[in-house]
Amino acid sequence: MTDPRYLITSLRTHQCGALRTEHVGQRVKLAGWVHRSRDLGGLLFLDLRDRSGVVQVSFDPRFTPEEHRRVASGVGLESVVVVEGEVVARPAEMRNADLESGDVEIHASSISVPGPAATPAIPVALGKGEKLPAEELRLRYRYLDLRRPDLRGNLILRHRLLQRTRAHLSDRGFLEIETPILTRPTPEGARDYLVPSRVHPGEFYALPQSPQLYKQLLMVSGFDRYFQIARCFRDEDLRADRQPEFTQIDIEASFVSQDDIFALGESMLAALWAEAGHEVETPFPRMTYAEAFERYGTDRPDLRYDLELFDASDVFRGVDFGITRTALDQGGRVRGIRIPGAASWSRKQVDELEVLARGAGVGGLLRLTRVNGALGGQHAKFLDASAADRLGLAEGDLCLLAAAPHRIGSAALDRVRQESAARLGFIRPGDHRFLWVTSFPLFARELDGSLVAEHHPFTAPDPQDIDRMESEPESVRSLAYDAVYNGTELASGSIRISDPALQRRLFARLGIDEETARARFGFLLEALRSGAPPHGGIAFGFDRIAMLLAGGTSLRDVIAFPKTAAARALFEGAPATVPIDDLEALHLEHRGTP
Repeated sequence: MTDPRYLITSLRTHQCGALRTEHVGQRVKLAGWVHRSRDLGGLLFLDLRDRSGVVQVSFDPRFTPEEHRRVASGVGLESVVVVEGEVVARPAEMRNADLESGDVEIHASSISVPGPAATPAIPVALGKGEKLPAEELRLRYRYLDLRRPDLRGNLILRHRLLQRTRAHLSDRGFLEIETPILTRPTPEGARDYLVPSRVHPGEFYALPQSPQLYKQLLMVSGFDRYFQIARCFRDEDLRADRQPEFTQIDIEASFVSQDDIFALGESMLAALWAEAGHEVETPFPRMTYAEAFERYGTDRPDLRYDLELFDASDVFRGVDFGITRTALDQGGRVRGIRIPGAASWSRKQVDELEVLARGAGVGGLLRLTRVNGALGGQHAKFLDASAADRLGLAEGDLCLLAAAPHRIGSAALDRVRQESAARLGFIRPGDHRFLWVTSFPLFARELDGSLVAEHHPFTAPDPQDIDRMESEPESVRSLAYDAVYNGTELASGSIRISDPALQRRLFARLGIDEETARARFGFLLEALRSGAPPHGGIAFGFDRIAMLLAGGTSLRDVIAFPKTAAARALFEGAPATVPIDDLEALHLEHRGTP
């Protein structure tokens, strides 16, 4: 808690929302914004607001001089005023239980208006039942929108979470070290935001996508426990709830194993959830990437409910049904989900689930039910009477199946699972289910057949699989891990490669030859040759954590000045064109408006 002595200035003695019955009889000076006003014919009330809350100020001829009552009656909403007066107790019948300061009010003796305001472009004080203006309008007038109590509370919570993070990691011997914002362009991951150099014509800096290489260099340098509240930038294609600039809690440590990172991550997340008033049970369960996909169809499963997927390939093997036969012949699978009590869902309700599945790439869903002990549904005719038991269907179950390649079918059934759980009311407020997902693949195969790193090319392979890097690269597991919370990825990390020979070998498997490796990563390879400790780390998405703990639905709810989904800052008009002379000074050619 802030010591109230530090909040005293020459223009105020107390914060508005901090006044209580123990202040009755005191003379106070308050400063803030006019939240609401009410004129009851000779008796005027102003609700005065600052970041701590709201207090009622009354202007009565018995204790307020006439000239000050005239000023108060003419002041506009959202004007900044300074008020002096006495704290008095409200009569019992006039107390306002909705305000923390609702047991008292201020009998004003004077008022001044250092910051008069025009009519606000958007309302700040909403009445009961009033809806918020459109988000685009609120982002245009963000400085007004931030005056609302919910957004103000979100940013205060964000501050507390940041301070708890710093204290937690500092107490465990981590050093907060800043890394560069102007960096070398990276060849991996999303597009960089490029910054042209004025003094080095034709050369560019990049804004960092993460501090990955710098924190590895810090480990080589002997700073064996590092963290940073890092600002990161990615020029990604537009998505509904992604921000081009974001904040992550970046951590790296030497002489650690995965277990050490897990213990640290669990303690930090438990501390952050405690800061927001929630208790977290540790240690978190662990599940391999392969198991997560097999049981839930995703590498970030929501464990608040069951609804596990199952394999029905053997049930359909040899069945004369073209869709399943073709999928199995091409190496795919028939997998499904059993939804309890959903046999009574209407065709329209099931069609809605199929639309979700089609959006993930499958051609459709097979539909089966069990009613009165018998197998039913539009595809029951392809199976015999024993299929209901072999599929594990209980009375009243709806079974939806996807015949597709493993990854496509998994993604489709994951969407069906999430929507079904929401419909059935399986997702209960207050459930906090954390999970570590481990043993991610080291490599992923692109559509053109080339190999890329599943996470990034500095992730260490599982020692048990290193011998297969050249012969069976897609079977090689990595020492990478994700922290998942209620179906949302919170963090991603890995044990890094500390052996320069292994790092070169992995680059080669990715098609990065020696010359290219030296050009792109020469400084890292050189550092690794200088004696690198075994090290690993993790990065937590701080904006996402703050959003979840604030109960928000968008990252924009917990960022002071966010961009839109189109990556625009509406309140300031960014991005913007710049004069041609400025472009020429940066050695850039102007080709006109696209």
